[in-house]
Amino acid sequence: MIKDKLKVEIQLFEACPNADKMKARVLEAIQFLDFDVDYAETYVETPEMAEKVKFRGSPTVLVNGIDLENLPEPEKANLACRYYANGLPSVEEISGFLIQASE
Repeated sequence: MIKDKLKVEIQLFEACPNADKMKARVLEAIQFLDFDVDYAETYVETPEMAEKVKFRGSPTVLVNGIDLENLPEPEKANLACRYYANGLPSVEEISGFLIQASE
């Protein structure tokens, strides 16, 4: 049973080629859930904003403030595209993470 609404945030900037793909996958994963999600998009467009949100690179998905891949906050954030060693998470992987985070 979910005590609090699940918070999902995607941090991105438009110049990154994977930003739109990840955003679409996250939105699709949310549609499969049988509970409400507080969804937000944060566009990181300046080095100051990157530092403020401790940007891990575009796109980053945070669930209740925790990175989808448990990547820690960087000491020095910057505007960069994020590298996913195993490729972008699939809709199914994202959905599974969201379900697990809600329990």
